Amino acid sequence: MDFLTGSDDEGSGRRSRGSSGRSGKRGGRRRRRRRNRGGFLAPMLALIILVGVVGGAGYYGYVWLSDVMVADDFPGQGSGEVVIEIKEGQSATEVAQTLEEKGVVASARAFTNAIGDAGKSSSLQPGEYKLRKGMSAALAVGLLDPQKRIQNRFVIPEGYRVSDVINTIAKETGKPKSELLKASRDGEALGLPAPAKGKAEGYLFPAAYEFTDRMSATDIFANMVERYEKEVSAIDLEGAAKKLGFTPHQILTIASIVEAESGKPSDMGRVARVIYNRLGINMHLRMDSTVMYAHNTKGIAATHKQLEIKSPYNTYKYQGLPPGPITNPGMNAIKAALNPTPGPWIFFVTTDPKNAITKFTEHESEFNQFKAEFERNWNNG
Repeated sequence: MDFLTGSDDEGSGRRSRGSSGRSGKRGGRRRRRRRNRGGFLAPMLALIILVGVVGGAGYYGYVWLSDVMVADDFPGQGSGEVVIEIKEGQSATEVAQTLEEKGVVASARAFTNAIGDAGKSSSLQPGEYKLRKGMSAALAVGLLDPQKRIQNRFVIPEGYRVSDVINTIAKETGKPKSELLKASRDGEALGLPAPAKGKAEGYLFPAAYEFTDRMSATDIFANMVERYEKEVSAIDLEGAAKKLGFTPHQILTIASIVEAESGKPSDMGRVARVIYNRLGINMHLRMDSTVMYAHNTKGIAATHKQLEIKSPYNTYKYQGLPPGPITNPGMNAIKAALNPTPGPWIFFVTTDPKNAITKFTEHESEFNQFKAEFERNWNNG
């Protein structure tokens, strides 16, 4: 036992002393291999840590990683012409994808980076824009400025009838009147409320509108109806009409008469009051404007022959409101219909049409005097 122990000790001493021998060289090679494996693992470990940092940092890690990656981008101004449409509600990312698909920019990432750097990610507005193929993302951002939209405009004044609206749109857009007329009668496509019974009269809100060549006649009219809905929702037309004991369609009808009969906005509240007062005592409205509408003509004084027309719009013959609006009233007229000026008036006459002077009274004798004054001014005018 002692011999075996002694042999082990001596062997250990020999291996230690012989470190420079053959057996020592083999050990040296093994140590070098271990160092090489450590050199391979180090970058792998660094990459794992990097991924962990980026993943753990979430969005900020993503932004940092994106910054070190260069997005494909065209260097120049591009060439040719591409019309890009930004639709309502589209995000900058969605627009970027469209630009890449159309060949405007080299990559969607380049555009989102450029618009983010410019601080304009939230400034994109619906419309059509002219850009070029193969242009830099930064230049594309500049051409998507809202001021550079392809814009064509037309204006619909207060009190225009549908026929007037059609004439205006045809002139400004070049669309055939027959196409516009057909579109104006498609109540479902325009989004008209049920009480309109497919008639757009009254629901084409007077305002300035923009259009593009790609818009159909239906699109144009639908935008006007949508604008009407937006405007009347802001004043709660439905609730206000209910308080007065009328429907929104009836209020719109009253407003259309107010628009047609008033010489100036300051008269609208009193004209509306006359209408309500006459309805309140079951008196015929006797509005020349409704008779003119029945004849599809215009004027301020109906003739005796015109008063004989058999039409529900002839308020000399038929009691109550006509079946619908006779013009497309503006907001002043609508508000006047909802808030008529307090007063006892039953009659009114525009005694001086040239200067838009209208007089109001509750007495029929004074009304007759006003009529005589009108006739004198009319004949002398």
